[in-house]
Amino acid sequence: MNPNQALLVLRRTFIYGTCAAALAISLSGCAGGKDETTNASAHAGHEDAHMANGDLRQTTAGAQTLPAFLTDAHSVIVQSYQAAAASQDVLAFIPCYCGCGDSAGHRSNLECFIHETNADGSVTWDDHGTRCGTCMEIAVQAAVMKQEGKSIADIRSAIETKYSSQAQYATDTPQPPAP
Repeated sequence: MNPNQALLVLRRTFIYGTCAAALAISLSGCAGGKDETTNASAHAGHEDAHMANGDLRQTTAGAQTLPAFLTDAHSVIVQSYQAAAASQDVLAFIPCYCGCGDSAGHRSNLECFIHETNADGSVTWDDHGTRCGTCMEIAVQAAVMKQEGKSIADIRSAIETKYSSQAQYATDTPQPPAP
């Protein structure tokens, strides 16, 4: 499924409240532990790097190739990563409110999923988003709003308003460029 199809699926099947409830039930907070067991064959063709904060980063050929750490992940998590891949232009200007700015050095919600897109088109993914309902919820909401035709500034404003009670945890995210 390509990222645009994934966004269409997300738009049709995710109701914000249902998504938040499912994430709250199925996931622990961002500080949760992770299973360190790995399957060597699952990592074929992927570069792995473990960060000091416990996050795992894997590099794939591009945004169409999801990282191996999503192989056995719940479909909600996979769809969140697909939404992030399809909405990089938006998420780079959307703050995250889980505290990852301090704990992981993130500068935007995008970095919860994608650390960077390299000059050769390869993508270095971050597994932080697999353990954080806040990160996933923000990415999905922003992706749906993008598909609805909202501007980056309007999307950011809506996210900032929704998470205003968590403003102290916001990443130091640059403002979107003027239209």
